[in-house]
Order: sequence, then C-alpha cells, then structure tokens
Amino acid sequence: MTMSLAFHDVVKRFGPVEVLHGVSFALEPGRIVGLLGENGAGKSTLMKIASGYESLSGGELRVDGRPVHFTGSRAAEAEGIVLIHQEFNLAEDLTVAQNIYLGHEKKRGWLLDDAAMRSGAAAVLRQVGLDVDPDTKVRQLIVAEKQLVEIAKALARKARLLIMDEPTATLTPGETERLFQVMAQLKADGVTLIYISHKLDEVERITDEVIVMRDGRFVARDVTANLSRQRMANLMVGRELSDLFPARGPAPDAAVAPALAVRGLSVPGWAENVSFEVRPGEILGFAGLVGAGRTELFEGLLGLRPHSAERIEIGGGAVRIRSPRQAADHGLTYLSEDRKGKGLHVAFGMTENLTLMDLARYARPWLHRADERAALAKAVGDFGIRAGSLSLRASSLSGGNQQKLALAKVLQPRPRVVVLDEPTRGVDVGAKRDIYFLIRKLAEDGCGVIVISSELMELIGLCHRVAVMRAGRLQATLPASHLSEEELIAHATGTH
Repeated sequence: MTMSLAFHDVVKRFGPVEVLHGVSFALEPGRIVGLLGENGAGKSTLMKIASGYESLSGGELRVDGRPVHFTGSRAAEAEGIVLIHQEFNLAEDLTVAQNIYLGHEKKRGWLLDDAAMRSGAAAVLRQVGLDVDPDTKVRQLIVAEKQLVEIAKALARKARLLIMDEPTATLTPGETERLFQVMAQLKADGVTLIYISHKLDEVERITDEVIVMRDGRFVARDVTANLSRQRMANLMVGRELSDLFPARGPAPDAAVAPALAVRGLSVPGWAENVSFEVRPGEILGFAGLVGAGRTELFEGLLGLRPHSAERIEIGGGAVRIRSPRQAADHGLTYLSEDRKGKGLHVAFGMTENLTLMDLARYARPWLHRADERAALAKAVGDFGIRAGSLSLRASSLSGGNQQKLALAKVLQPRPRVVVLDEPTRGVDVGAKRDIYFLIRKLAEDGCGVIVISSELMELIGLCHRVAVMRAGRLQATLPASHLSEEELIAHATGTH
C-alpha cells in the first residue's frame, strides 16, 4: 500500500521557457507534506509531472526507488498516484457514481455493473461525509459538494500518493474538518499526501512537513512545527512579508448618499428580503457559510438569476437590472468567484479579456487595436500583472495574475460599485497582498466595493462593515470595531 516518490533534477520546458530548474526531493510514505510557493513557482507543474499530465524535459521520477516514465494520468493512477485538480474535472451531465468510476468502470461480463458502481460510490461518499444519492447528476450539486465528489473519486482509485491542490477552497469549516479526518485516516493507512494550499493556517495544522518552491526551484524543507506562518510566507516570496492588509481608511460619513442601496431583494430558493447599502469609498464585506446565498444574492442583483426587489438605487437613482450589461451601464460590475469559468475567457488573449466589458470605448465604430494595447499596458502597470509578453493568452498566466487581469477587466467600465466574489481564492500570499492594496485603492478613489469572502480574516482585515448571511437571510451587519472570527461565525451559524 505504501509508496515513496522521488524527484531527481527534474526539468520542465514549455518551448524555450524553462519553468522547473533541476528540482530534487523525496517523499516518504505515510506523511502529509505541504507544498508551498507563489503562483508561478512551479508547484502545479511538478505535480502534473508526478501524476502523468505533463512529461519530463529532463531529470528523473522514481517510485519505490525505480525510475518511471508516465505516458499519461492513467499510467500514474496505475501506480497509485492521483491528483485532485484545483479546477473541477467532472462531467456535469453524468451522475455522481458515473463520474467516480469514469474511465474505471466496473463490469459484469460485457456489461457495465451499475449496481456495483452505485454501491462503491456510496461507500466513498460516506467516507468523505457527502450525503447525496449516487444517481444525482453532478450539475445539480453545489460547488462544495462537487469538491467532495472529486475527493471521493480519488479515494475510489485506491491512491497510494494523493495530491490535493487547494482542496478546501470551497468547503465550509465543517466540511474542512471532515476532510482533515479523512486525510488523517489515509495517513494512518500509509498513504502519502501532498497538500497544496495558500491557507497557511491549514498547512500549519494538518501537515507533518513543508516544502517550499520559488521561481521553479526547490528552496526549503522543514518540519512544520519548526515554521511559523510568517516564516512560511517569507520563504514563499523570498523577502520579509509584513503588513498583509493595507491601513483601513476612515469609514465614509453616514450622511453621504449610498453608491448602491438595495431594498427587499429576493432570489427564489436562495435569498429572501435582503436590504443593504454601500457608500462611495466603503468596503462592505459579505460573510456566511457555503449555501448561505451570498453569491446567488448578487447573481440575482446583476440579472444572472430571477429576482425581485422593492427598490434598487445606484448613485441615488432608481434602476431596474435585467442583465449584467444593464448593470454595467448603470455603474455596477461583478467579478465572479469562478475565475476560469465566468471571470475570464482563458483561450483569449490578455487584451481581448481586458476590453471585453467596455468595447464601445475602443470601437468607434471600428476596433482600435492600438488603444486596446495601450489600455493593457496601463493595466499591467496599475495592477502589477506579471506577464512575459502582452500577447499571451490568459491561460498562460498564473492564478494570481489571472485574478488581477479579471479585476482589471471588471473595472474597465469605470463602475461606481464593484462586487468581488472570493477575490483571492486560489492565489498565493504575495498576490493576495497585492489584491488587498488594489481593493483599498479602489475605495480611496471613491468606488463602493463589496467583497464576498469565505476567509474571515480577509473580511476583518479589509472591510469597514461586514454583513453576515445565513440560510438566505441577512443576520447582522457589523462595524469594523465589532469584527472578530468568533462574532462572524456565531452569526453565520445562528449561535449568536
């Protein structure tokens, strides 16, 4: 059951660009290893090599002391190496059971053994604490449930080495606890686990040791107990990283007219009779557990879901919003939590992504490419987007730089109010700091900013006020002076 995995002088090139430079380290069985590094450090590329999704350009991969060369992910899975991707790898129109056994179907003679697959799926679903019928279509699940299906799928493959890339990004605290219990049991069974996460509190808690990569190189390894979170962050970025959050500016005067005022907004099945307002220069947070209705509330406000409202005002004037285009015309824009699915067209270039929401400015009536390129050059400077070339596709950028590009995109129409849904999900600590300072600058420039986040410390560090939702209703709105993790959790869980 146990497995040792070793990297020896691993090199990876994409064309002339070398992204991994002679990486060497070994992993022992029955350990939980945190793999840390900024976006673009090479963590995911190295793990894709280990799991057969990418080939080596140089060096060697060894399993149990013998050299291996994987021709694909199936070959790696045959050795017991399974990667749980950060982005879902599920077939939406298949059932949960069909997804779990996709490519590894159980058969009885020439026929598929559906009963055996349903039974096996039910067993691994129980193991991860997900109470859904194996015959449920995946598209009917919420984001957190899809993440648990990914983990159950990996368990069904009898993993000896399990690689988890940001597995808790969409999980509630309770679901995260259940995942940690599953990981502890797998560790006790001799499974090696590689845990990639930017949540350093989780790394500190769940891992036995930490390996740090930077700029495609191995830079440090130590027992987790020897490392503080601050030390981990400093190793990742290669410098002292302090003052993660910018200084919070003064709260806007209550006499100032709201940039956005919402009264009695309801989204069928998700939110009921929610009222709130945000003033120019204010950062308003929205907290709540997964399923509380935060994202769905704002998708309704933007016209992405059916909704009703007593009154919506932007800049003091009543508006009706039936589509994101109408919302943008009124000065309200939205950055989705699904960066690659709804935030960016990753197959498009950086320029096309940046100007897509504000094409009228660049088409008079024909598209002025030079103006677009100038806008991108300015955005790269203003938002600190790191790209080797301005002609790159969005898919070539690291997660943190994709998020900065997505943020620049929704700000192109120069909105009065911007809604940022999980703005730092899946980005490293250095990029987080950059994004926090960008958000603070937006507020200083007079924009009303709404931040939806599952990271309580993010809301506490950034916001002037935080609204807490539970089961589709607004429970409380707390000023900065009353913000604490305990207070927010109490309102989110209904124990206050």
